[in-house]
Amino acid sequence: MDRRRLSQLFFKFSSHRIRFLSPKYEPSTPISGTIGRFRESLNQSCKAYSGSRQGFPAFRAPNLSVNHAMQLRRICSGTIEVQRNPSFSEITSDDIQHFVEILGEKNVVQDEDRLLAANTDWMRKYKGSSKILLLPNTAEEVTQILQYCNRRCLAVVPQGGNTGLVGGSVPVFDEVIINLGSMNKIISFDNVSGILVCEAGCILENLDAFLANQGFMMPLDLGAKGSCHIGGNVSTNAGGLHFIRHGSLHGNILGLEVALPDGTLLDMLGSLRKDNTGYDLKHLFIGSEGSLGIVTKVSILTPSRPSSTNIAFLACKDYLSCQNLLVEAKRSLGEILSAFEFLDSDAMDMALTHLEGVRNPLPPSLYNFYVLIETAGSDESYNKAKLEAFLLSSMEDGIISDGVVAQDINQANSFWRIREGITEALIKAGAVYKYDLSLPVKNIYDIVEEMRSRLGESAKVVGYGHLGDGNLHLNVSTPIYDDAVFTKIEPFIYEWTSKHQGSISAEHGLGLMKANKIHYSKSSESVQLMASIKKLLDPNRILNPYKVLPSSMLFND
Repeated sequence: MDRRRLSQLFFKFSSHRIRFLSPKYEPSTPISGTIGRFRESLNQSCKAYSGSRQGFPAFRAPNLSVNHAMQLRRICSGTIEVQRNPSFSEITSDDIQHFVEILGEKNVVQDEDRLLAANTDWMRKYKGSSKILLLPNTAEEVTQILQYCNRRCLAVVPQGGNTGLVGGSVPVFDEVIINLGSMNKIISFDNVSGILVCEAGCILENLDAFLANQGFMMPLDLGAKGSCHIGGNVSTNAGGLHFIRHGSLHGNILGLEVALPDGTLLDMLGSLRKDNTGYDLKHLFIGSEGSLGIVTKVSILTPSRPSSTNIAFLACKDYLSCQNLLVEAKRSLGEILSAFEFLDSDAMDMALTHLEGVRNPLPPSLYNFYVLIETAGSDESYNKAKLEAFLLSSMEDGIISDGVVAQDINQANSFWRIREGITEALIKAGAVYKYDLSLPVKNIYDIVEEMRSRLGESAKVVGYGHLGDGNLHLNVSTPIYDDAVFTKIEPFIYEWTSKHQGSISAEHGLGLMKANKIHYSKSSESVQLMASIKKLLDPNRILNPYKVLPSSMLFND
């Protein structure tokens, strides 16, 4: 079916029609690396930043040389009670000298500006007071650092690209920061099996660019791909935009090399797709957020890069239509469906208002819901015909109200810019309370509507996310952080999610933000077993303390 015929049919069946954009359409800047660039702009202002500022109160540790009494930490406008573990030592000049002997002077950072950036998460919500940043170049250096820290009982926080959203990659107090950014070598690639072996500090976007030259691609794609590290992706079990096609990292990671808290280097760096010899220990470290060990190398299965990719940006009148569209997409597009993202009108408004150069692909109307569909395959004519037939059928059935199909890479990037730029837009709008929920697809938007009812005019509630995976990113936007708003959000949002058999963390992890909330998603028996594993692998609890699990389960024995 040619493009003119398809357009005529859409016009026949609806007052709106799917439009094929002409090359004259002016795209916005491609999204690639957006969070990395936005984070750089934030870091440039860090020098002038100290403590809290209006709208963005910091999570900040006091001068720890005075005392280690109970400290009340301020996260946005909520308060988390965290006590520095008194068994942890404080850094001394002898410690610093020992690290210099291991790494060399240039890789032991004490510069205030560089420390400020490493102590602060990219959203500037969490802020520690570490006095030292270590930059190892090899796994052996990581093990030497950990062996020493374990012996001295110095708490450690592993750090990659520092693009997390739950305070997992920055210190809470004065933990030693180990940043793996210098460990960025590609070790090997097998172009027969598609297996890539690399160091943990490799940036996701760089790995994908390397693979593109080989005819392959990374199985995950994130808005933060220009800054995030593969080691951090593994440690948080990052999901991303292509989860519906390629699944979890638990299925794509073939092997890991991990430095344990006592300095043992655990070699699980296999490259076999099938290996049933004993316990598959690598899965303990995928998603453990650096609390059980530090990932130093990764072996990952990469899929072939599709030669044909199509992007459609569609409008739906209600959430039920979005659900029906998902059902039809799975049925009709099947093996070529690679992304199915949705956003509501408030999310769209945020992007159009706060992202430079972004335009509405469906002017002049603003619809209730939008869906971005990506298809990818090896046969361009087959894939395109399949997508067009799906769009025609969906329009005939009244599931789609309007839509456009990108005709080149710039137009495709402009669509992705809207979806991937929502996080940036929300931060530019003011204070934001972010929640990453996994729910049955039928229930996903219920919590958005219920939260709007609870908050009324005091806040704007924005819903978007990976509909194909049942993953909602619920964001509450306010001019400044407000205790009255926060108390209406928490713990209600966690209670509601638990009641509907959901997860309070779909892909962002627990970090510091939700460590004490894990019981909303996991049974007491499960959490107790997790704590036992933590104590077994990290008896001194030095690795990323106060994160993932409640401190009361780890530090009170």
